[in-house]
Amino acid sequence: MTAQTGTPGSVTTVYQVSGMSCGHCEGSVSDEISTISGVSSVKAVASTGEVTVVSAAALDESAVRAAVDEAGFELVGLA
Repeated sequence: MTAQTGTPGSVTTVYQVSGMSCGHCEGSVSDEISTISGVSSVKAVASTGEVTVVSAAALDESAVRAAVDEAGFELVGLA
């Protein structure tokens, strides 16, 4: 799901990530996705597998997939 937020020029996208089971997992995924250019906020929730990303523009899914892979998890797709 991609939606414009109330902030002009920002996009919120919710991704589904498999394999997260704890706060450390959430932190690893958030840290890796935060390194992508244009990302201003990341919130990962292990219990649902959802990762909400706020960015200046829509992100290239392959960049998000690579970041999630680097953290040791799998990007399933958009939530």
